[in-house]
Amino acid sequence: MRWLPVAIGLLLALPAHGAPALSFPDWLAEYRAGAEARGLDPRWLDRALAGLSPQPRVIALDRAQPDTPGRAIFSDYLARQLSPDRIASGRARLAERGHLLSRLERTHGVPGEILVAIWGMETSYGQVMGGFDVLSALATLAWDGRRTALFTRELDAAVRMVGEGLVSRARFRGSWAGAFGHSQFLPSSYLRYAIDGDGDGRADILESPADALASIANYLKQKGWAPGVGWGLQVLPPPGFDPATVASADEPESCVRPLKAHSRFLPARAWRAMGFTAPGGAWPPDAVELSLVQPDGPGTAAFLTTRNYRALLAYNCSNFYALSVALLADALRAPHPAPDGA
Repeated sequence: MRWLPVAIGLLLALPAHGAPALSFPDWLAEYRAGAEARGLDPRWLDRALAGLSPQPRVIALDRAQPDTPGRAIFSDYLARQLSPDRIASGRARLAERGHLLSRLERTHGVPGEILVAIWGMETSYGQVMGGFDVLSALATLAWDGRRTALFTRELDAAVRMVGEGLVSRARFRGSWAGAFGHSQFLPSSYLRYAIDGDGDGRADILESPADALASIANYLKQKGWAPGVGWGLQVLPPPGFDPATVASADEPESCVRPLKAHSRFLPARAWRAMGFTAPGGAWPPDAVELSLVQPDGPGTAAFLTTRNYRALLAYNCSNFYALSVALLADALRAPHPAPDGA
């Protein structure tokens, strides 16, 4: 059995979480029985599960994800994400795909620069989409047992995609966690939100940037993005401001750790009345509700965010990520110096 030496080496290297309860072949047989009971066609399972083996690198990468992040600094993270090359490349894509992006904004209400910023953050505009076999990665993570329910659902969705001919088994490659394509959707997100953007009747986020951008737009719309509002703005709190005075009493039901860093929503007029200023941007209308986010804690960089910002958090549950997308989008839209001699 080809998988046996690999699996033995993997199990010997596992940290305190421990070894999976079953051998990989036994787990796979159990998964298949459960998948058939959940309504997946046995022929889909034949096609999708053939040749699967546990992937040691996948488990190593998953175990390297901290359950409790250490003290990261947002400004350091932002400097890495908003590199001059990423901004220049994003502006070029924004110009190249202007007609498509305008159409998507009319249809879904999401500005083109937000879509391009997510594309840039996720895959560097399609340059880095991952080389892991998605089905093997998802099966490995479901077998490992740290997040069995999540990855079993995603494996079910991936099997359905292959079975229904939405993606070929050979082309189905992506990140170690099973995200794939220009937009890095998980399989369940693909089934729920992917749409055709180039008019060929298929939603192919692996090969078609237009499909990926349309799918991102549809995702954000379905997650509550409202047209004409924007994501928010960077602000300066007044001297002596105490964040406890605007703390939210709501207990987040999802994306808990990032949302615990948010204040309650107050209208823009209330923030201005408290003495907040926006040196680098214009305030939204008085009635627009805004929530304060300081990703590095009180006394550090401060942002007032609209409810649209929550749609960015739905895409990736991280204030560092969502703010980087927002600020990259601002940089893509901002006027920039003309070339020398222009």
